[in-house]
Amino acid sequence: MNPETFSADPVIDAVSAVFMVVGALMSLGAAIGLLRFPDLMSRMHAATKPQVLGLFLLLCAVGLQMRTWWVWPVLVVAWIFQLLTVPVSAHMVGRAGYRTKHLHPELLSADELEAVVQQAAGERGLNDDGEPRRD
Repeated sequence: MNPETFSADPVIDAVSAVFMVVGALMSLGAAIGLLRFPDLMSRMHAATKPQVLGLFLLLCAVGLQMRTWWVWPVLVVAWIFQLLTVPVSAHMVGRAGYRTKHLHPELLSADELEAVVQQAAGERGLNDDGEPRRD
């Protein structure tokens, strides 16, 4: 092999292939977790954690394959948008699921939200089921 004819294209192709495969496996893991986990909180975790890393790896692979500098700011904006929206949406889904009792309390290691919900229910005059009190 002549060092003067060395090209970085095979290296870039190999790195982007590894990023694509690992990113796809992370996304597959998230999908399997959504189907297999027992309750809302576990599924919410499976949908957010590996999905963000998987998307990051796939976007990096796309950026490497495009081989132009102008595509990177667009990919970074797409990833930052995911970083900002995924945790917020998971938080809202988790709180809604908690308040509507769509969880298995025996699977929680610590229930830090129970005292806050009970206090809010007491201030609004609700019973333990969230129904208005009829005293």
